[in-house]
Amino acid sequence: MLIKLDKNISLIWRNKSKVNDKLEIIKTAKFCKKNSFDFYLSNNISLAIKLRLKGVYISASNYKMILNNNSLYKNFKIIGSAHNLKEIKIKKTQGVQELFLAPIFKDKTNKALGIYKLKHLFNCYENDKIALGGINKKNIKLLRFVNFKGFAGISYFE
Repeated sequence: MLIKLDKNISLIWRNKSKVNDKLEIIKTAKFCKKNSFDFYLSNNISLAIKLRLKGVYISASNYKMILNNNSLYKNFKIIGSAHNLKEIKIKKTQGVQELFLAPIFKDKTNKALGIYKLKHLFNCYENDKIALGGINKKNIKLLRFVNFKGFAGISYFE
């Protein structure tokens, strides 16, 4: 299934369990490299650097600061997510280069930022922004009203 995806797709490994499955991460990283997918590891900068991944994803709930940017190699990218203005400010201080704003449309949690609130939040973050949350084939057309670099989702691709 993943091999059929466009090469502009990036994958983020988000391990919500506390088990560090390093072998699965390595296997997935090799697969991504072989198939020209960008691969990001969630909330583990040291392992992402060690495995020479494309970068690291910092979740909205991760408020830890990145202290040593000198250890980052060329083209290493820090991406993250935010749900409100406070989290956007935190992501700025963490050096996030690309930000996922979520949820855009109503999803399982029944929460949504909506297009108008997004326009306000866009003024608070200058770097690239990615739409996330509740996106489906019906509402994706609304994203053209806001200047997103792209969008991300699970249900859209299912």
